[in-house]
Amino acid sequence: MAREFATCVEYGLSLSKRIYYGKEMTPAASAAMTRSMSSKSSELAESYLPTALMAYAVVSEPELVDNPDVPSYQPYVHGRCEPPALIPLQMHGAVAMEIDCCFDHANVCFSGAWRVHCIKASRKCDVRIAVPMGEQGSLLGVEVDVTGRSYHSQLIQAEDANDNEKVRRGWNGRLIKGSMYSFEIPEVGGGSTFSIKVTWSQKLLYHEGQFSLNVPFSFPSSVNPIGKKISKREKILLNVNSGVGKEILCRCTSHALKELRREVGKMGFLYDAEVLTWSSADFSFSYNVYSKDLLGGVLLQSPFLRDFDDRQMFCCYLFPGDNQGMKAFRKEVVFLMDISGSMKGNPFESAKNGILSSLQKLNPEDSFNIIAFNVETYLFSSLMEQATKEAILKATQWLNDKLTAAGGTNILAPLKQALKLLAETTDSIPLIFLITDGAVEDERDICNFVKGSLTSGGSISLRICTFGIGTYCNHYFLRMLAQIGRGHFDTAYDADSVDFRMQRLFAAASSIILANITVDALESLDSVELLPFCIPDLSCGCPLILSGRYSGNFPDSVKLSGILADMRKFTIDIKAQKAKDLPVDRVVARRQIDLLTANAWLSGSKELEQKSDYVGRGRNMFGAKFYWLGCKNEHTNWGSI
Repeated sequence: MAREFATCVEYGLSLSKRIYYGKEMTPAASAAMTRSMSSKSSELAESYLPTALMAYAVVSEPELVDNPDVPSYQPYVHGRCEPPALIPLQMHGAVAMEIDCCFDHANVCFSGAWRVHCIKASRKCDVRIAVPMGEQGSLLGVEVDVTGRSYHSQLIQAEDANDNEKVRRGWNGRLIKGSMYSFEIPEVGGGSTFSIKVTWSQKLLYHEGQFSLNVPFSFPSSVNPIGKKISKREKILLNVNSGVGKEILCRCTSHALKELRREVGKMGFLYDAEVLTWSSADFSFSYNVYSKDLLGGVLLQSPFLRDFDDRQMFCCYLFPGDNQGMKAFRKEVVFLMDISGSMKGNPFESAKNGILSSLQKLNPEDSFNIIAFNVETYLFSSLMEQATKEAILKATQWLNDKLTAAGGTNILAPLKQALKLLAETTDSIPLIFLITDGAVEDERDICNFVKGSLTSGGSISLRICTFGIGTYCNHYFLRMLAQIGRGHFDTAYDADSVDFRMQRLFAAASSIILANITVDALESLDSVELLPFCIPDLSCGCPLILSGRYSGNFPDSVKLSGILADMRKFTIDIKAQKAKDLPVDRVVARRQIDLLTANAWLSGSKELEQKSDYVGRGRNMFGAKFYWLGCKNEHTNWGSI
């Protein structure tokens, strides 16, 4: 999908050369257009993908392309574009973003206006909107205003998606790749201007005590209006609520932010500027919530009006802080690497590089092994190997010389072998790190098998992290397997991001400082629902955030306990308080949807499936079985995902 989209944009930029703007008025060359023809096709495709919210004229008939203000009367062009070309439209007026950050969650509201500058005034075309979102982006809502018409998004249940009365022409929503979504607006006239407001949620990254936000905000030169001077204004309003009542320390920002207000744990910023050309850099912002020791708390919130569940909500958080005295656990790691035929090429090489990079991060006291699998299994060593330079060099040679991608996929057999290798682990973290790009028929059996096998000879049970490559692997399965194993899950939708994302996941999984965590207050409540149901460990690279519903009286403080790397027991008292000016339900909604959907997949429970849908519906987020629809002002619906 991404490659086809990029090809359509490339052809659209070529078609746009037909447009006449007047004497001595020529558009600036797009960065993608100036690339050498010898560039790799993957790099070329990447250069045409949107790096900010974009609008494109969908052109099936090249003869439609012309300046609506100054017709050039060019010769008729025969033929059609299949698939249709996509011409980037020019942005006019003001572009605005309002961003609300809390914990590792951000809500982004983007608004802007575009003009159909490339279609004859007497003709119409569809317009495709592309919305690249940040880390783990989820689309929340869309509003569109076109001359004489307005549209907005709404959620319907899956059973209504096939209702022709409810789903009509338009929308045509689809994922381009990862967190990059697109949809269509039907029949927009040449020369007309339309405005769009899009809202989405995304995740802030956390590394060594620092939260980092990155929002796609880099526009190509092709969206800058040509000709007479047109005002261009950029405005970004940023609100930060740490949620923990500690001082915020700002680290860096990409745009010149002006501080509007500062309170303990809260800050507000504004960027407002007239610009000559639209932003060519993503918006980034990072901050620290400094604490020398572990920092935790519980936030309580009442259910909102017409909530599907009348129980109270809670969110329990624990940040690792900057305590240098807390050491990470020693690790015994088994990498399970899929080498089936579908991994051939870039995914195979990227996965190997990811494993080799992860091996370099092990300490000499750690141990490791590698099991490659297709329908057969191939062990690097019959025993766990100490992570010495010599052993890592041998593993590098083995990965490069002994393995080729071919055949089918059997995950259960190598998983059983890994369990045997880690059966005698003591005083360390036994970790399985699974990498795959496929789906297998016995995925539920695998989850149930692992559930019954989560014991070890030591005091800490097995941890499992899962990493998916591409769109064909079952993310429900991989997320569920990681949840059962108190580990982490991530995915890379393209081979180019495999190495980076694998290293990031492994860094979080291998820097555990507190394991076997329990929260005592949960046992005294009348009823409680906790997500995730197996409490993960706390690592230096990832804050711990738990959420759920409860009935009864939540105590004023709770004891959170765990085991340190030297096997001593550790307990911290954390206070519970009502959440003020902090939307706990929105902060945890994406987590709850992902976890509930994975649980519903494993159990086949319709109740859990509906609960996931209700969480998404209540917070205007994508649930497992909900669809986005556009609504005209005359009350007809259009399109679906």
